[in-house]
Amino acid sequence: MWLRLIMILTCLFISAASFAHGADQHVLGTIMAIDSTHVEIKTTKGQLVNVRLNKQTRHKDESNPKGANMPAVGDRVVVKATKSEKKGDNVLVATEVHFSSTKRVPILPQPVPAQ
Repeated sequence: MWLRLIMILTCLFISAASFAHGADQHVLGTIMAIDSTHVEIKTTKGQLVNVRLNKQTRHKDESNPKGANMPAVGDRVVVKATKSEKKGDNVLVATEVHFSSTKRVPILPQPVPAQ
């Protein structure tokens, strides 16, 4: 009896957590084009995905969290987006844009040991 009750409660708890995640979609890739209203992303599978930006979209630079930088072409990006609420409109609207710039710190040459 107790085992069944525990199993039922466990199943309910797990299913409630999956509903809490929401209907967000994630797009991972590299920025190919960007302007104030949209961003075009080339995914890791080679597809081009257009995501609309609006005033509520938040941009987060992973390498400089306190900076007010905007993403640029060539940056790696993870976009959290939702489908547009308009009927018949099948467009993704970004809620968060997490990006990392491609600028790298140069690697210093290793010192050669003296003989």
